[in-house]
Amino acid sequence: MATEHALTPSGYISHHLSFNTQAIGEGSFWTIHVDTLVMSVLLGVIAMGLIWWVVRGATAGVPTKRQAFIELLFGFVDDQVKNIYHGNRHSFIAPAAMTVFVWVLLMNAMDFLPIDVVAKGLAAVGIEKWRSVPTSDINTTFALALTVWFLMIFFAIKAKGLGGWIHELFCSPFGTNPLIWPANFLFNLIEYVSKPLSHSLRLFGNMYAGEVIFLLLGLWAATGVTGTIAGAILGAGWSIFHILIVALQAFIFMMLTVVYLAMAHESH
Repeated sequence: MATEHALTPSGYISHHLSFNTQAIGEGSFWTIHVDTLVMSVLLGVIAMGLIWWVVRGATAGVPTKRQAFIELLFGFVDDQVKNIYHGNRHSFIAPAAMTVFVWVLLMNAMDFLPIDVVAKGLAAVGIEKWRSVPTSDINTTFALALTVWFLMIFFAIKAKGLGGWIHELFCSPFGTNPLIWPANFLFNLIEYVSKPLSHSLRLFGNMYAGEVIFLLLGLWAATGVTGTIAGAILGAGWSIFHILIVALQAFIFMMLTVVYLAMAHESH
């Protein structure tokens, strides 16, 4: 971490909340958040790799502790999907829910990394800006939510046909009279727009707020002996509480994914 950023509270916070960006082309408006992209891909590979490794070594006899944990995780996710979606959940819905839950959980859990230690380690290799929590980047949560949104439309068209889906857009929920087609379409348009917004902003807001609180507690701990003691106590308490937030937000994101995909197979 650069020295000037450590001198003022605003500099400290702005430094830790700055992304490692890379512009696409000379003078381009578009940029890539390299830290978000790298962390997201890396955690996705780790999550799916660990599950594949455990499942590959699964036995029908007495399970190992790793196998028992994965089986409990699979059973938990499958039970949640079964309560919402009544079709063939094992073809896509349950695996998708499992992937979303584990991936988002790991991305959220990066908030527990000691941010100053990570920053100093990266600064030693020449990386000054790096955010380790992909879900505190709105680009990540919107990308996940939009992926679910496109899947929802795909499954709606697959289940009802293109004509049936368009008919539902203009004829539900108020009826088939041509005079109320605009009202039906406006109602459904608001519903379609609100889903990815609420889906993404809920996760982003909670994780971003958690990251800011950790930074504020870190600043307090740097104010002296009293601040160090108070910051350590409050930081430990917030970390314990944040465990619930990290897991709960992953669970909520997974459940909304299942709900939206299940709704795509239903008619008004």
